[in-house]
Order: sequence, then C-alpha cells, then structure tokens
Amino acid sequence: MTDLVKSFTNQGVLHIELHRTHKKNALTAEMYLELTSALRTAAKDEEVKVIFLKGGHNCFCAGNDIADFLDESVLDPDGPIATFLHEIASVTKPLVAAVSGPAIGIGTTMLLHCDLVYATENTTFSLPFVNLGVCAEAGSSYLLSQQIGHIRAAELLLTGDAFSSEKANEYGLINQIVDAETYWEFAQARAEALAKKPSHALQVNRQLMKPNQDKVHQVIDQEIAEFSKLLKTPEAKAIFKKFLDK
Repeated sequence: MTDLVKSFTNQGVLHIELHRTHKKNALTAEMYLELTSALRTAAKDEEVKVIFLKGGHNCFCAGNDIADFLDESVLDPDGPIATFLHEIASVTKPLVAAVSGPAIGIGTTMLLHCDLVYATENTTFSLPFVNLGVCAEAGSSYLLSQQIGHIRAAELLLTGDAFSSEKANEYGLINQIVDAETYWEFAQARAEALAKKPSHALQVNRQLMKPNQDKVHQVIDQEIAEFSKLLKTPEAKAIFKKFLDK
C-alpha cells in the first residue's frame, strides 16, 4: 500500500488527502486503488457521516500520472481507474472538497460527484482531454452539461482551456471562493456541520437529487471504452510522446 493517499476519521468526517505534492498529486494506479478503498470504508463505517476530499495545501490534483497512465491495463473495465470512477459515482454520503492550485482532468471531473466544493482564488481548473487526443472521463461528458448546460460544457470540454475559480463559481461548478490561508479549515467546518445533521435524512436528500445514477455509470463505461480507443490512435500517441519527452 502507498502513503500517497492518507485518510482518517474525525467528528464523523472521513478525511481523504492526496499526498503526492512533489508530483502535484498526479494520480497513479496505486493511488486510485487507495482512493477506492477509502470510499468503500466510508460506505461501511457507520461512524462516517461525510467524506472530505483534499489535496496538499495549495495543490489539489494535476490529473493522471502520464507515464503510469500509458500502461493500458489501468484502463481495463475492471481496472483501478474504472473501479474508482464507479465507486465515487456510487457514494451515498455527502462529499465535500477543498480545492486549491491545479485541478486538472480528473482533478476537476471528480468534483462533479461532490456536493459542496470550496476553491481558492489561485485554483486553476482544466479539462484538457481533447488537447491530448482523448475524450472526457468520470461521467463528465454527461454530468457537466447536466450541471451547467450544453453551451458552457462544450466551451470547457471542446476547447480544453484552463479556467479560473471565478469562472467555476460563475458556472456553478463550485459553491464558493474562499481564502487560500484558511480554505481547508473552512471546508472542514462545513463537512463537520453536515456530519452533525441526521445522517439518514442527508443521504436520502442527496440521492433524491441524483435520480439518474444508472445513466452516469453507463456513461462512465462508454467514456472509458472510447478513451481506450483514442489513446491508441497515432494522433494521441504523438501528443503523449511529446509530453513525456519534455
């Protein structure tokens, strides 16, 4: 097991922290397995009322570790990435995220499965899939348009341009922009406040707001299949090779 994902429970909140800041928390297959394990623990542990996702201070997640990612087995339908994506889409307890610094690729798309997202002014969001010659993941091709509308979703997914926390707030992708010095504490306080509420009522209300979960899982599978095909194209191979040769 790795120490690149740390977790502990306090005051009814399961803290899940990405801890690979020297690589800007780029996710490896092993980290995906750790994240899945933490989410499954949360599902079974009655002490856990709320899940709190965070990266290191001022560093959320720079996406996938490219070198690790090019091992095609990680994209198997039952591989570590697909398993994690289905697991986070299946979470029944409230998900709170504290975001700062880079939130690239999966660093942005996993937030679509969260309920409360707080970001700092220096957060940079990005959905660069098309620029890498691949397609969206984590159900984002469906969830993003559902959340912010087709026109705005198309702007973010088809251009792949980075965007600020101000735009994320304007588009309704985050709840609030908070101070970079205290954003962890702010988000944690919100998570702890939720954890004090009737847990069954929290979960029922959350599920009522997510009536199309079967569709989300279907889209995740479709995205992974298309992603795997695109990753093998000469265009994508050239882009990734150029990236790794930097």
